[in-house]
Amino acid sequence: MENFTFYSPTYFVFGKETENEVGKYVRKFSGSNILIHYGKSSVIKSGLLDRIKKSLEKENINYIELGGVQPNPRSDLVYQGIDLCKNNKIDFILAVGGGSVIDSAKAIAAGSIYEGDFWDFYSGKPVEKALPVGTVLTIAAAGSEGSPDSVITNINGMNKRGASGEGLRPKFSILNPELTQTLSEFQTACGLTDILAHLYERYLTNTKDVEVTDNLLESLMKTIKTEGPKVIENPNNYQARANIMWAGMVAHNNICGVGRTQDWLSHNIEHELSALYDCAHGAGLAVVMPAVFKYNMNHDVDRFARVARNVWDIDKELSNEEAAIKGIEALQSFLKSIKMPSNFEELGANEKDIDFLAHNACYGNNATDGVLRGFVTLTEEDVKSIYRNML
Repeated sequence: MENFTFYSPTYFVFGKETENEVGKYVRKFSGSNILIHYGKSSVIKSGLLDRIKKSLEKENINYIELGGVQPNPRSDLVYQGIDLCKNNKIDFILAVGGGSVIDSAKAIAAGSIYEGDFWDFYSGKPVEKALPVGTVLTIAAAGSEGSPDSVITNINGMNKRGASGEGLRPKFSILNPELTQTLSEFQTACGLTDILAHLYERYLTNTKDVEVTDNLLESLMKTIKTEGPKVIENPNNYQARANIMWAGMVAHNNICGVGRTQDWLSHNIEHELSALYDCAHGAGLAVVMPAVFKYNMNHDVDRFARVARNVWDIDKELSNEEAAIKGIEALQSFLKSIKMPSNFEELGANEKDIDFLAHNACYGNNATDGVLRGFVTLTEEDVKSIYRNML
């Protein structure tokens, strides 16, 4: 295990009807003049936004609103939010929604107290300071409610890039599993896939002797494997929703990633797909992950064999190579069972764009050497091969 520091100061409020306490927590973290940031119509139609406003008004907290966040959140709305915050002296941002809304709120928070272009943070500059952010989570998926990370798509070139820094961790996050019961089957499945990806990206490590985090990751994977089908079958299964919601947070606040190298190749390769085709991130990962894993499996067959046996119940009598292959196939079968796409065509992606996708993945994030580094190091030609394996 490697040396590490870990600090996760987010205050979590978990359970039924907890969104009705949001005003108290905004006040607790010194918010008095806030921006409520949300997506489109669902938080309005469900009455969630009205409940939140009522709680804020009870605490005499002023607010303005900015809706319109879409999946794969865009830079143009971030710039609009930054202007609103600066012009209205906003001191706190409340994100009401899923990962896209929270990521957009974090970008606004960073840009609102920065003299330069907020995109600097999505081009490698660490975020050290930002306006405080709170969240009311409506989908278990991205883990942004507990992480120091944010991903935004720049409409100039449609580049999807990430920023990170402790200044982006939410001050508090309200997690009511009831709020996820109205999600469509597709949205739920995308969330399950994203959580699995966050776990695999940490599990695929070159660091030895990390039993604590290996066991945590395997346990969380098994949680998604067992609880996921329950909510697909019955969207109102509160207990399964609760387990998935907490697993989604634990999967990405990095308690499972400390002391070990991490991968993130699947995410980097997928970001090009959701940037260019605007496909759902989870759907893209469902296609990308098996292709990446099959391509990289021989780098450490034992690691893939371990997850196959411990999570996917692959026969212990098989050789490690056979078990590794069966484990990836079991992952594919799980994703198929929750009706996730399995190839380029189902994503709306096009073979003719593969050269562009691979080049942008390897050079589009201020990279100068044209490779992606993670569990293995991939060249541009490697990435092209992986995309072709998705056809």
